[in-house]
Amino acid sequence: MRYLVTGGAGFIGSNFIRYIFKKYGADAQVVNLDKLTYAGIRENLAEYEGQKNYRFLQGDIAKIDDVVEAYKGVDGSGVDVVVNFAAETHVDRSLMEAGTFIETDVHGVLVLLEEARKHAPKLKRFIQVSTDEVYGSIESGSFRESDPLNPRNPYSASKAGGDRMAYAYAQTYGLPVIITRASNNFGPWQYPEKLIPLFVTNAIDDLPLPLYGDGKNVRDWLFVDDHCAGIDFLIERGENSETYNIGGGNERENREITARILELTGKPESLIKRVADRQGHDRRYSLNTDKLAALGFRAETDFDEALERTVQWYVKNEPWWRAIKERSAEFKAYYDKQYGKR
Repeated sequence: MRYLVTGGAGFIGSNFIRYIFKKYGADAQVVNLDKLTYAGIRENLAEYEGQKNYRFLQGDIAKIDDVVEAYKGVDGSGVDVVVNFAAETHVDRSLMEAGTFIETDVHGVLVLLEEARKHAPKLKRFIQVSTDEVYGSIESGSFRESDPLNPRNPYSASKAGGDRMAYAYAQTYGLPVIITRASNNFGPWQYPEKLIPLFVTNAIDDLPLPLYGDGKNVRDWLFVDDHCAGIDFLIERGENSETYNIGGGNERENREITARILELTGKPESLIKRVADRQGHDRRYSLNTDKLAALGFRAETDFDEALERTVQWYVKNEPWWRAIKERSAEFKAYYDKQYGKR
């Protein structure tokens, strides 16, 4: 199979490429198109550089010339599958500056889809990676794929736009589109601005863990390897023009996650620092995954085991995250702006 993976130098994208090569080896070809914004780190996949079945392209999904080149594949023979991870992804950043989210998460998807039209019917799958946040918050029960979308922040609104753009191209032009909506991912190589990697690395350094509000916001946590396996499964078994929720079945309050991180790092609860809540902070996300389960897939990784593995990865890979947190002017500026006045 010949893959085009966009955003492949980011957290989930790099884990997906690693998953594909570990599973399929030389039988897989991967073009990795990544803009290398602050969260894109080419070195995440350094072990594959120079291999004949891997090609890295620095480029922007919102720029047609970059996308045209990426669709040529590793050796000019084209691609069979497009998996679009490329996105601006952090809610906090979307509250600061929403324009870049629209440019990448909506217009970028449009550019990818337009080029996909030129490669039909040879293109076998176009996977648009969306998020559970497009549904909005839910007090009880769980969202199904048929439920209306109700995004409540600029990030989730931009993802909903890309989500629906992909569906529209499937319906209008017959493109082989599948949309996935996953719950909160965690695992190795996650940029240390999200809750788990930020709190783990802060705890290691005895820095405050800035917990929003009362800490009772609920998220369903999905280990990144399970997300990658779910996408791979849907490439083989999913139905075109369908949407599938991919959840971990691990709903936890943020304060529970925080306490467990402190336990795993051997640090005191006095490091918890309550800060002013995020604007429009969704209270609870929850996904019903029966549709995907009916095809034969469920997330299998035990949450506690996966969280412990994740914490240990950050403990053992300090040079990776210290290069970001201690030597990146961009990260320091963001952190000061986000938490300085809280």
